Formats: sequence, C-alpha cells, structure tokens
Amino acid sequence: MTAYKRLEGLSLKVGPLGENDRLLTILSDQDGITRLAVPGARRPKSKLAAASPLTFLELHVTGRKGLQRVLQLKVLRSYSKLGQNLETLAAAQALAELSLMLVAGNDPLPGMLNTVLVHLERLEDLLTKNPLNSIDVLASSVQSCVHVLALGGYSLPVQACCKTGGLLTPPLGQWDWRCSLIPSEGFAIGSFSTASIQLNPSELALLQRLFQTNLPKRQDGELLGPKEVWLKLLTVVEIWIDNHLSKRVQALEMLREILIT
Repeated sequence: MTAYKRLEGLSLKVGPLGENDRLLTILSDQDGITRLAVPGARRPKSKLAAASPLTFLELHVTGRKGLQRVLQLKVLRSYSKLGQNLETLAAAQALAELSLMLVAGNDPLPGMLNTVLVHLERLEDLLTKNPLNSIDVLASSVQSCVHVLALGGYSLPVQACCKTGGLLTPPLGQWDWRCSLIPSEGFAIGSFSTASIQLNPSELALLQRLFQTNLPKRQDGELLGPKEVWLKLLTVVEIWIDNHLSKRVQALEMLREILIT
C-alpha cells in the first residue's frame, strides 16, 4: 500500500536529479534532514518548479523506502529576497550549510527549524534599511551561528575557564587581561601557546551576550562593537566549527571576503 504524508520544511539545497527532476534537501521538525525527489520540477511550467532554495514549503510526499517523491508542494514563505544582496545571501547560505552539518537524516532536532527561520527573517528585516548596514549583517550571521551551534550540541563554552573551571567573568577596563580560545578544550583565562586566538574583556563580553535572543545594542539602538571586533568573533566561530565539525562553512568565508574587500 502506498504511503503518503504531509511535511513542512525549509529547503536548504536544491540540485538536479536525472534529466527533468530535482533533488530537494529540506529541514523539518518532523524528520530532521530529508532528501526528496521532485519529479519534473525542471520542466517548463511544472507545478513543482517552486522547489527552490531558502523556501519554506508544505509538501505532500509519497514512498516508503529509498528516495521519497514529492506529489504536491505549496510555498508558505520565500526568503528569495536575501539573494538580492551578497552579504545577506552569504549569511543565509551559512545557516543552511551549518544546519546540514548539525542535523542528521531522520533525526529531528527540536527548535532548529524555528531558530533558522527566525534568523532568516531578521536578515530580511535588515534589507529594509537603506542603505544596508554590512556590520549588522555580519553580527546577525555570527549570532545565528552561535545559536544554531548551541542547538546542535556544539555550543561555544564561554561561561567557564577550561583550565580552572572558574567563571569567565571579563574584567571590563582591564585591557591587559586576555582569554584564549584553545579549540580542542574551550576558553581559558590567560595567554597560551596552544591558543588559536585571544579575546580582550570587551570582546569576550560581546561574545557571551550573543547567546541572548537579540543582538547587543546601545541605548540609542545602534549595534555594539566595531566591524573589526565582529570579524574577530566570526573567526572564533569559524575556528570552533572547523575543529569540532571538521568542515568549513564556505558561505562564512565568502561573507568575510565580501566585507574586507
């Protein structure tokens, strides 16, 4: 007997499959990461042609074993506007790449889909500003990675010293104080030869605040921290991902290149 099911998910990746079909990779609360065949989606005027990246879809799927097939799809929300700007596109693609690294097939990760959608919406909100503030996009991308890594079980351990176990409380104003990131262990107070990067008190405090819901801002609504500091925090995130997931997020590298040129 043929099995049917309804699925809601965010398309993370779309590629060719055979002559006329597409291979759709989606993130859902129901199944985690799922790869689906979309028959005829590459044909002109196909009803399934809306299977594109960064689109939140309602899908009707059939099949029990092997590659399941999409029978119907409906676009619930499209984030295609993010492709209008290289910075927002890179930030969105970084979210998609990281989700693919962290979520296993047929093993849903509670809260991941909603978190990714929230951060995509925030990137869209940034596009409404004229001109677009590149530092806001960078900060939003760094925070989204921090949140997604935490959900995926690879949270940056910024609360305790990995050497002593004591609280990491940055002494603001003491500019000779340093905190070292030792990728295989965590963050340690002081300078160490095995460190990949060091943070001063204000940089560590800013990183710790990224675990909150919103980006850290001043009373006037402006983002805390200059571009150089946010690029440094991006480096921290990249080092942590590279060491613990053994794979680089190419879109983060692209975002850095865009911002430093």
